[in-house]
Amino acid sequence: MTETKKKFKLGLIPKLIIAIILGIIAGSYLPTVVVQVAVTFSAFFGKFLNFIIPMMILAFVSKGISDLSEGAGKLLLVTVLLAYCSTLVAGSLSYFMADSIFPSFIDPAMATEIQAATSRNLKPLFEIPLEPIMDVTSALVLAFLLGLCVSMIKQKGSGKVFHSIIGEFNEIINIVLTKSVIPLLPFFIFGNFANMAYSGSVFAILQIFVKIFVCILILHLLYITLMFIVSCTYTKRNPFKTLKKAIPGYLTALGTQSSAATIPVNVDCNKKMGVTAQIREFVIPLSATVHLPGSMITLTACVYTLLHMYQMPYSFGLFIQFIAILGVAMVAAPGAPGGAVMSALPFLPVVGIATNSPLASILISLYLTQDSFGTAANVAGDNAISIMVEKVYYKYIVRKPIPLADEVE
Repeated sequence: MTETKKKFKLGLIPKLIIAIILGIIAGSYLPTVVVQVAVTFSAFFGKFLNFIIPMMILAFVSKGISDLSEGAGKLLLVTVLLAYCSTLVAGSLSYFMADSIFPSFIDPAMATEIQAATSRNLKPLFEIPLEPIMDVTSALVLAFLLGLCVSMIKQKGSGKVFHSIIGEFNEIINIVLTKSVIPLLPFFIFGNFANMAYSGSVFAILQIFVKIFVCILILHLLYITLMFIVSCTYTKRNPFKTLKKAIPGYLTALGTQSSAATIPVNVDCNKKMGVTAQIREFVIPLSATVHLPGSMITLTACVYTLLHMYQMPYSFGLFIQFIAILGVAMVAAPGAPGGAVMSALPFLPVVGIATNSPLASILISLYLTQDSFGTAANVAGDNAISIMVEKVYYKYIVRKPIPLADEVE
């Protein structure tokens, strides 16, 4: 008998942490030309991600909707509305938390130091022109149209070829993500932090953002708990026992840093909560795409911090526009770690941040280092949405008693 040794595989989060540490060391001690090579790679990889984002939207959203069974149009409407409202509430709470607490963390001297250091950031040695085939909004609208139309013609017995094409396109994008995007993310972060270390801004930035991220994580947990209290009170469940059953999905998302990869585990969590098969098999995959409160909390807080740091306008009226747009645009986020911040890039000008500015680069680097916590919050919240959707659907749409869930534990 031959014994097979399991290969040790370093997880994504440890890789990102190592990339940050090595980036800081490289930017502090290595020659300028070495740092500039890393910066060049990061700049090109950032453009590549922007190129992939619209195709991620087409792949994940169109497939999710085209797989729906008969009568799922109403389910789609209910799920999307609840998910969108949840995302808006999460972003608003994040703003008010940031506005109440964050100013005490930000020393004006630190902001001045970062501003001066950012101006010393290195530029890439060269740039390759690579533009997305369409913008995020166009991809979103096209994905919904394709998905809904294919779902409708499937019910008439046709559309099999186009449905197969959508499925294969989804597989292609998954291969791109798993074989190129995810493995190269640590190098992307390495280049960003090497640049910040070279300019001298990294330690001041981290000193501010460590405190910020602690607040963000606490708000994630509080918001998840609030969602379960509301949904379980409405559906007459015990919120804390139900929340406990969502823990496997939360931990899986924390490790994989992907809402899409967590779907099978999260469907099983939803099953143990007693949600019917029709609802859970539809709502959980769809919510992985449209329900992103954890990512919204993180993005809102990080953007607020940057605007306050650089003494730019940061009123709630300005932020609610940004939050409302991102609630739609972030459907690309589940495709890859850090997808939320990449989806947000085209809309940063709404709050006065240029897409290719040093501020955007800082936002990307810092967001990617803790994206798994936002993803985990998204995934846990999907279960609360599913519970609510089930009650609304059966009570107000089909007007029937909720059937007994199969194999409830």
